[in-house]
Amino acid sequence: MNRLEREAAARRIMERVQPVPPPGLYEAAVRRGSRLLRRRTAVRRVLWLLLAVGVVVFAVWALTVQPWAQAPSETTPTFTDW
Repeated sequence: MNRLEREAAARRIMERVQPVPPPGLYEAAVRRGSRLLRRRTAVRRVLWLLLAVGVVVFAVWALTVQPWAQAPSETTPTFTDW
């Protein structure tokens, strides 16, 4: 197929009558889109809430356990002055 044939085929395709969409398609698409946006917003808020709760739980744990402090010695030092 050369260039002129491709152009003629493209013109024939573009000159065809466009199919009519079914009635109510626009309203259904808007409803579905708004539902998806609400769901996405709710999921995002829940994830932010879980992140905030995790930060608070970690902070409380760190303040009570104090993992940065040195642990008490489990053994006694050797005593050599007898």
